[in-house]
Amino acid sequence: MAGIYLDDLDLRILGILQTDSSISNVELAARVHASPPTCLRRVRNLTETGIIQRQIAILDHAKMGSTLIAIIEVSLDRQATEDLEAFEAFICAEPVVTQCYRVSPGPDFIVVADVTDMPEYDELARRLFRASSNIRNVRTFFSTHRAKFEANARVRVAATKAKSGSS
Repeated sequence: MAGIYLDDLDLRILGILQTDSSISNVELAARVHASPPTCLRRVRNLTETGIIQRQIAILDHAKMGSTLIAIIEVSLDRQATEDLEAFEAFICAEPVVTQCYRVSPGPDFIVVADVTDMPEYDELARRLFRASSNIRNVRTFFSTHRAKFEANARVRVAATKAKSGSS
């Protein structure tokens, strides 16, 4: 991100917010050793510059009845920019799709979908992949266990290094 400088305090704020963005500004200030007005100003600036895109709640999908995470590799027949963008728009409009990445090498996309069960996945696959004329190959993996799910650990590592003086 050219032109945006993040200092040690910004990195500490981001690291804490990625762990729990529901804490109060006063608690955040205490954790990063800054005044509440300074923290509030920094968080507003991080939001206005787009570094903080949004704040969300991470749900326990198993407790809500969604127990099947599908990790899907998708290869397209045509990879022109407009074809990639059209597929992205198409797939990202699907509510059960929680993540979509263009990747290289290998497939063109990795898509993560959170579905209740195999019948729901089958219906999703039929609707999304069999209907498109530009899909060459689809390969799906199903998560059997999630050992870790984090936001961006890189910010927390950078904040720790900055605090300790490491490079």
